[in-house]
Amino acid sequence: MADEVILLNFWPSVFGMRIRIALAEKGIEYEYREEDLWNKSPLLLKMNPVHKKIPVLIHNGKPICESLIAVQYIDEVWKDKSPFFPSDPYERAQARFWADYVDKKMYSIGRTVWTTKGEEQEAAKKELIEMLKVLEGELGDKAYFGGENFGYIDIALIPFYSRFYTLETFGNFSIEAECPKLMGWAKRCHKRESVSNSLPDFHEVYDFVVQLNKRLGIS
Repeated sequence: MADEVILLNFWPSVFGMRIRIALAEKGIEYEYREEDLWNKSPLLLKMNPVHKKIPVLIHNGKPICESLIAVQYIDEVWKDKSPFFPSDPYERAQARFWADYVDKKMYSIGRTVWTTKGEEQEAAKKELIEMLKVLEGELGDKAYFGGENFGYIDIALIPFYSRFYTLETFGNFSIEAECPKLMGWAKRCHKRESVSNSLPDFHEVYDFVVQLNKRLGIS
């Protein structure tokens, strides 16, 4: 019997994009279900009763929550396709460290850039640039974070490329000017079909954030 794979998601979610990229890299067919986060489906509430959040990967009726955990799960279940992790245990640990670094910082700092103004925004922008430079240092001159192979750290970080235009527009700065190697990596990743098909239009993301700010009462 074929695997039943369902993804519960909301289109601008960078976390959902990770799972979409991972499934595409493995060539896994799945059913995509768009969620209304202001009117969550009974299935979402049933499958993620703890956090009640997207994305949720459902494999043969069993839910896997949290995007990085889902990406690891996909890699472990569909082992016959190109692995996301290096074979060396230390290098695998390092990949998990950097993905966790992205998880702990990128979303929250970025959100501060587009929801604040003045000194608070400047401080967030400075912190964001410093963080991106740390990642650029880890990338070095490699094609991808894992070397020649597109892998776990790349999947963790590349969805945020869909937010770069929004960050630059709100923050009035250039990520390419600050981190040219990292931007080169992002453009290289975006040439992969798995990435380009999973990331939404950058201007649509910006329009969504503008409307979201209005909805939240942030001018």
